[in-house]
Amino acid sequence: MKKYQVVGIGNAIVDVITQADESFLEMMGIEKGIMQLVERERGEILYAAMKDRVQAPGGSVANTLAGLGNLGLKTAFIGRVHDDTLGRFYAQGMAEDGTDFVNPPVAGGELPTSRSMIFVSKDGERSMNTYLGISSELGPQDVSDAVAGDTDYLFLEGYLYDKPKGKEAFERAAKLCQKTGGRAGIALSDPFCVDRHREDFRRLVKDLDSDRQRARMVEPLSNRSGGCFGPSRAGCGACGLHAVGR
Repeated sequence: MKKYQVVGIGNAIVDVITQADESFLEMMGIEKGIMQLVERERGEILYAAMKDRVQAPGGSVANTLAGLGNLGLKTAFIGRVHDDTLGRFYAQGMAEDGTDFVNPPVAGGELPTSRSMIFVSKDGERSMNTYLGISSELGPQDVSDAVAGDTDYLFLEGYLYDKPKGKEAFERAAKLCQKTGGRAGIALSDPFCVDRHREDFRRLVKDLDSDRQRARMVEPLSNRSGGCFGPSRAGCGACGLHAVGR
């Protein structure tokens, strides 16, 4: 029996949420209703401007694991946070939600813990400004054999492929999981991520399929319908299971 039922690997991002009206968004130059990446200086300005903010551990894969942990599954998350106030908050929050945060906060270094400043308008629109910080430095050294190799399922975040070190961490974790009979799944993140890494994602599927260890992938890899997200029935032909969400 494996130690974990599901292990995830991805960006460890603190969600920082506040209410904001239209005049505030305009004054701060925030584009309403979208997610955009920001640099450190811009992130610090926006963070300081937030009043009555609410904070929670976030990141797409981490959110999935938190849900599974709350349902009683044994879960763990491979991520990278700085040894600062937000980083310690993130690690503690994941543990309280029932998910082991297996990498201790990193002391030293210049990059702070990642955060997404989320401004919620009265109409419910979320305007997200994300500073990736130290989470973007996740690498193979952060992937432990004792974690990635001791889980039934591994859930991977496609955005990691945007940096070479993240790609190496991603592939190391997948191979460790496969080696011990686990199954790997991947969240392809968004259509632009698929466009950037389509061939690498296809290669990953084939590698994981070598001993009938099938990766969970979704239809965008096929691109058969002329767009990144076509009908799920098209499939990519390489995967055992597809999942499409919105």
